[in-house]
Amino acid sequence: MTVKKAKLTEQKFNLAHLTSKPWNLDRTKEHSEQRRDSLAGRLRAGDHAAAVELVDIYYEKIYLFMRRLGHDRQTSEDLTQESFLSAWYHIGQLKDGKMLNGWLYRIAGNASKLYWRKHKGKKTASIEGFDTPDSSIGRYDKVERSEQLEQLKNAVALLPMKLKQTVVLHYMHQLTIAEAAKAADVREGTFKSRLSRALTALRKQVV
Repeated sequence: MTVKKAKLTEQKFNLAHLTSKPWNLDRTKEHSEQRRDSLAGRLRAGDHAAAVELVDIYYEKIYLFMRRLGHDRQTSEDLTQESFLSAWYHIGQLKDGKMLNGWLYRIAGNASKLYWRKHKGKKTASIEGFDTPDSSIGRYDKVERSEQLEQLKNAVALLPMKLKQTVVLHYMHQLTIAEAAKAADVREGTFKSRLSRALTALRKQVV
């Protein structure tokens, strides 16, 4: 695939904006890691204020994760609350702050997986969490982008659950490959393979 074609493909999938990073990434990353380390230590110590802080930071993210996996609003609320209760119950498994993202998303992913096992045959809901067109772009460009987003949303929704999860974790929630693999409870090589298969499937669906 040529560089030009690859770039156009990425734009069409609208994934570039999901992975864009600010200029002061190193400083932001360092601050984020320090905060996670502090929070993880307080959580392991049984600090209830830290548990409240964990919910404040991650509740919306985990809720969106559930919605993006195809759960309806009420089920997403229930599974999100269940995930945080499970996280607090299994807090001893959290070794350090670097594991926090992958650890919490793995708990949420397991809650989702268990739900689908108990409700086989239930249809997935329309997924949420795609950006709406920027007000600064022209009307016709806005319409085109809306159509592309709708195509992408439908294509992601049709992916098998394991492949859908890779796209959601890595592109929509911006977890690193290491964090996302931890969340999916697979080796990094397996996660990369699934991600490649997911993108190949999306290319066939989004034209």
